[in-house]
Formats: sequence, structure tokens, C-alpha cells
Amino acid sequence: MRVLTNDDVEGLLSPADVLEALEEAYREHAAGKAANRPRNHTYFPVEDERYPGFRFRFKSQEGGNVSSGVWALRITSDMAGVEDLGNGVKRRRLMPAAPGGRYVGLVTLYSLRTLEPLAIMHDSVIQKWRVAATSALGIRALAPKSATVAGLFGSGWQAQAHLDMLLHVRPEIEEVRVYSPTPAHREAFAREHTERTGRRIVAVDDRRDAVEGCPLVTCATAAMEPCFDGRWLDSGAHVTSITSPDGTAMRRELDDETFDRADRIVVLSREQVHHDRQIDILGPVERGRMSFDDIRELGELLDGAVPGRNGGDELTIFANNTGMGLQFAAVGARVLAKAEEKGIGREIPTEWFLEETTP
Repeated sequence: MRVLTNDDVEGLLSPADVLEALEEAYREHAAGKAANRPRNHTYFPVEDERYPGFRFRFKSQEGGNVSSGVWALRITSDMAGVEDLGNGVKRRRLMPAAPGGRYVGLVTLYSLRTLEPLAIMHDSVIQKWRVAATSALGIRALAPKSATVAGLFGSGWQAQAHLDMLLHVRPEIEEVRVYSPTPAHREAFAREHTERTGRRIVAVDDRRDAVEGCPLVTCATAAMEPCFDGRWLDSGAHVTSITSPDGTAMRRELDDETFDRADRIVVLSREQVHHDRQIDILGPVERGRMSFDDIRELGELLDGAVPGRNGGDELTIFANNTGMGLQFAAVGARVLAKAEEKGIGREIPTEWFLEETTP
């Protein structure tokens, strides 16, 4: 069995790898050739005195697809809570409570054929890229092709990954307007990524400036409250969000106005909408603006079962509404194949994990 660190994974993955692996997995899921268990969070009444108000949380998700040949189990053992940034702004945060000021997140891959565990790898690099690549697949399918200006909410590691994936699938984007609650963070983000990407990455002081005049708006935050007022959206815009209620916290990035204005809503997982009671996505259904059957999945869109953008004035939303074990199977299998080819990682005896009696 191979053990891979985040550094190993980072050196093996490219944007094209992640996009290809996930697109295939979502198509297979739509065709009944993949499976996924809804993500689950369990909080436990244990706190760390260093982080008052934060509690132990265990998160797990699992899934697999035929072409990857693996089943993935992703777990995180967290100290989770909500941080107050001031000015009424709050965000979810995980604390580095493990020894050495670290975190615990692992992906285990199992062979669908021989049953044995094939690899254990750190999760956060795959976590970052699988979210951003999924958003990018939604953008590629739904965003207006004439867009040259985009708005981006967030200036952290997930926002960086979303910026990179956005420019990968839409290289014609010339300007990205960035808003986040902390001026120093968004200004540093704009300077760094203007130099790195060669595009105009502009920090804006008013969140409205990251919406109006932007036919493509992406939220890549850990926000608890909506990032902007949906009345500011231009007709024909495409909006991406990555935060919805997760069964333990009623956080969201998009307001009711945004969802009610949408002509089309696509999600990553319809099952997770009900599992986590994602009231942001269910809002238009409960207010009678559309039926739940009108909300479709990304896999259906990629598989051709659902058409892409219908017209220039259509306002579309892709709610990247959950993490899927399926994603870790698809991308993890790609990482493992490259690691084996290049001899990267540490090998430990698989026999240590096999038993002679029935489980």
C-alpha cells in the first residue's frame, strides 16, 4: 500500500487531470456506473481549551466509479467552529489542534476488484482542486461564452484554486474583480495573482462591484451569510456557490433573491439537498417558483441529459452543494496511478491491513 503526502499529491496533479477525472466520474454517476454516500458530519461535546467554542467534529464521505477501479473513504477529524471577523462577518473555521499545530484529513482507496486497501493519502490538496474543478465544469457548461469580466468572492486558498480553474476553462477572461471582508487580504490576493496570471485581478472595496457588470460571479468562501444582494446581478449572469447548509450549520453564500431570480438551478447532488435540508436551494421550490424536478445535477448536464445554457438572458446557478466521496475516488485513482508510475510515496506492506477471518 502506498502512502502519499500533500506535497506528493501537489506534484502529481494538474488542472487538466482533475477536470478529466471528475467529468468522467459525474457522467458515470448520471449513467448508474458510480455510487456515492451523502456526506455526514457528527459533532461531539468535546472542546480544546486552546480554542473556546470549537468542538470535535468527525466528517466522512465515500464513493467510487467503475472507471477509477477504486472505492474512496475520506475522513476528517476536526476541531470546528465559527470565527467572528468583526463588522458582523462570521466564517466557519477548522483549528490546527493536532500535534504540531496540524490537521487530520485522510483518503483511503480500496480496490473494487481485489478489495485490498491501495493507498492512504492526505486530503487537502485533492479537497481544494476537486471543489474548484467542479465549479469550473459548471462554468464551462452554463456561463455565457462572451464573458470577459468575472467577480470573485473570497481571497483564501479555495478562491485561488477557483481563480486558476476559471482561467483554465475560460482563458478569454481579462479581468477578475475580487471582494473579501478583509481589505489587506483581498489587496494582497489581487497583487499576487495579477503578477502570476498576467490578468487584471482587481481588489474592490464594495462587494457590489464584484457583481454588477460581471456576467460570471463565483463565491469561494467559508461565509455564514450571503455574499451579495441578488438584485445586483445582471440579466444573463452565471453564479457559482460552494457553501450551503451542511446539516450542522445553516451557512450559505447566496440569498433568496438570487435563487428566486434564477431561470435554472443545477446542483452537484440532489440527494444532499434533502439530506442536509439545504434551505437555500429548496427556497424557490417552497416558494412555488419551480418544482424540485426542475433542479438538475451537474452529471446530467455533462452527460447531455439536460441542455446547457438556453439563451443570453438566462440567469443560471450552479450550487456546488456538497463534497462527494466519488470525487476522491476519481481524483485519488489518478494520483495513485501517477505515483506508482513515478515511484513517489512510501510503500508499506498491504498484509498489515488484511485478515484471515470474516469481518
